[in-house]
Amino acid sequence: MLQSKLFTKTRREDPKDEVAKNAKLLIRGGFINKEMAGVYSFLPLGLRVLNKINGIIREEMNSIGGQEVFLSALQNPEPWKKTGRWNEDVLDVWFKTIMKDGSEVGLGTTHEEPLTNLMLNHISSYKDLPLAVFQFQTKFRNEERAKSGLMRTREFLMKDLYSFHTSQEDLDSFYERAQVAYENIYRRTGLGDLTFATFASGGTFSKYSHEYQTVCESGEDTIYVSKENKIAVNLEVYNDEVLAELNLKKEDLKEKKAVEVGNIFKLGTKYSAAIGLEYTDEAGEKKPVIMGCYGIGPSRVMGTIVETLADDKGIVWPKEVAPFDAHLVVIGGEGSEAMTAAVKLAETLEAAGLEVLIDDRDKGAGEKFSDADLLGIPTRIVISPKTLEEGKIEVKDRATGEVKKLSESELLSLFQKV
Repeated sequence: MLQSKLFTKTRREDPKDEVAKNAKLLIRGGFINKEMAGVYSFLPLGLRVLNKINGIIREEMNSIGGQEVFLSALQNPEPWKKTGRWNEDVLDVWFKTIMKDGSEVGLGTTHEEPLTNLMLNHISSYKDLPLAVFQFQTKFRNEERAKSGLMRTREFLMKDLYSFHTSQEDLDSFYERAQVAYENIYRRTGLGDLTFATFASGGTFSKYSHEYQTVCESGEDTIYVSKENKIAVNLEVYNDEVLAELNLKKEDLKEKKAVEVGNIFKLGTKYSAAIGLEYTDEAGEKKPVIMGCYGIGPSRVMGTIVETLADDKGIVWPKEVAPFDAHLVVIGGEGSEAMTAAVKLAETLEAAGLEVLIDDRDKGAGEKFSDADLLGIPTRIVISPKTLEEGKIEVKDRATGEVKKLSESELLSLFQKV
């Protein structure tokens, strides 16, 4: 990919209507475009990152037996009325509209009701269970205040998985496997060291739920972290009774600001009972299906990565989610020896399975290096008259700032190790 042909432009100045670091850097780097408050479009660079995050999540959901579906965003009110959540006094973030025939529809805020309703046609016997399905779907929430860039928006992408079981024991077993999958997701997206399984209120579902909270100075939540146990407690349930139950001591916990990047709930029979989703057990008795739900916002994860890992020069993408593996910066114009060498090297790297962005623009070295730091691609490679004369390739690690002079074979070996 030639940067001169890439559909994006970098900016020197922060957008005036943004406060959050992630929004400022992603807009400046040409990853996203702000359409209105709480609504962003993803440009080619941003979509590459988002798709890689989705790919990691999809792999982990597949690994625990999830099957992917894609439900409609437009919502039939009837299943929601059965659970009471069509009422805006119960769920106050609806976007609703009146159809031309006078009927009312909404834009999905989440999908417990429609998915449970769908399963009326697919679950009737214990032989149909357990079952787990997930989707990547755009959600719409009429937030009173959309802020924090991609971390709180009115239109956003969510992966939501729902599991269906015959027993609490079967749900508990799947829930534990889902926890492992979530831990893998945060590790692979570069947030593992900062993200904690956090005990929070289970609301009407259960005594506790698990939020996944990433420590972040600009986060809206307050959590109390035990690094030793790799768990945390949300402020809303932070009391002596809860700490005793979790075998935690106040003096061992550190108060931190954090942003929620995922959550998992044991729903029990709340939705299945309301909508009438039952199965017939081995004795011929009808029972309500037991459910769990598991949510994570890929776009929020993307914003959180930028918010927590960026430095004073720009974005620092972890290797698994970066838009490209290498940013090849050419010091020399079109037709120059440096450009010819850069294209040849890019072909070699791409043949080895790597994705390369070549900065072939007619810009000065300083501007190119500054843009490379802003875009945050993990490895910067410089091809210039000087490097050609030395017979070495200059390689810089974006995260550590370490610069090395390597031969082509050493460069390939470096990527193979990664």
